[in-house]
Amino acid sequence: MSIIDKTLTSFIDVAADSDFSIHNLPYGIFSETLEGRRRVGVAIGDKVLDLAALEEAGLLKLTGASYFDQPTLNSFIESGRQNWSTARRTIQDLLSADNATLRDNEALKQKALFNQSAVSLHLPLHIPGYTDFYSSKEHATNVGTMFRDPNNALLPNWTELPVGYNGRASTVIVSGQDVIRPSGQLKPNPDERPIFSACRRLDFELETAFVVGKPNHIGQPISIDDAWEHIFGMVLLNDWSARDIQKWEYVPLGPFNAKTFASSISPWVVTLEALEPFKTSVPEQSPEPLAYLRESKTKNTYDINLSVELLTEKSDQPTVVCETNFKYMYWSMAQQLTHHTITGCAVQVGDLMGSGTISGPTPESYGSMLEIAWNATKPVAVGKGETRTFIEDGDTVIMKGYSEKEGVRVGFGEVRGKVLPALEFDFSN
Repeated sequence: MSIIDKTLTSFIDVAADSDFSIHNLPYGIFSETLEGRRRVGVAIGDKVLDLAALEEAGLLKLTGASYFDQPTLNSFIESGRQNWSTARRTIQDLLSADNATLRDNEALKQKALFNQSAVSLHLPLHIPGYTDFYSSKEHATNVGTMFRDPNNALLPNWTELPVGYNGRASTVIVSGQDVIRPSGQLKPNPDERPIFSACRRLDFELETAFVVGKPNHIGQPISIDDAWEHIFGMVLLNDWSARDIQKWEYVPLGPFNAKTFASSISPWVVTLEALEPFKTSVPEQSPEPLAYLRESKTKNTYDINLSVELLTEKSDQPTVVCETNFKYMYWSMAQQLTHHTITGCAVQVGDLMGSGTISGPTPESYGSMLEIAWNATKPVAVGKGETRTFIEDGDTVIMKGYSEKEGVRVGFGEVRGKVLPALEFDFSN
């Protein structure tokens, strides 16, 4: 039996290919001007519904305090699952074609509905911590094949645990914010000392990330059976990577400056409730995970179509360079969260957990330029007669994602970022 109510429609005109149907209602932070008052909204079609205005009008009442006249989503998320569900049901009801409360209130619609194109969207969360995983078997195998032994591409621990590292929450940025090409130590010649230079191999990594919605106490791991209760929703993530800086610095402690300069996320947080109809199963895990990582739920991931487009300064239209799906990920979000906390690590509301690069089984589904151009040996055709092996100054990377079933679409919108030239340094003084 379908859990999608196809009879549910909105009085707002929503295009059939819109990511933001009444079945979605993702949360974000917006303001009418760039420096204006920030508050919580939901996306519906090409509109933003101001939840602070609904709260002020007495139409959106939740247990506890007021949550939507806030510059981040954290207070609302921290209020708990009961409020998440109540808010979703109330907003869906107010937006439905059959409910006259908002539909026929012209004054309130003038106050509460804005065109998305006319507002500024902001980082939706205060992010206390950011962790990035490495959970695509295809991606890990491709990287291991390129840089190690093709016959032993995966390190022995990879199929036993969700590998990850702790990144920098301070440089998580929202879609639309430019990215300055990083500079650092490179070692282009193995027989010579490293040099200081602008990154020459700038890459994207197509990822999603989940938002922690419920904390745990230090010393108290989150069990695999409870892990889903600690996740609020998901965003798209571009984990920008400086491959040449990374190659020199990552031994022996892993990613550092090659990953800390920018991580871009989409402005809309799609809730797990909205994604519920699109659940599916992770690939077969062999060997069977240790007991603490074994999930009782067979449907423990999501069918989310993902793509990457590259727009060069010489082009009028972007070129699609990748099409893949989140369902290829080997480790589930619950397994990632449980493993992250198994030693007693505490997570907080708003913490961001990146999936790792999402690559599929074919070259068209590889989730990074490192793989698509196979370490710069297979240039990719983009734009008007141009090619790319890595990202160049002036390029804009656009990532999109959506789920679709029975004619119902729930999407993330996009995360985009344009690359600006590296800063100039003068070390003569």
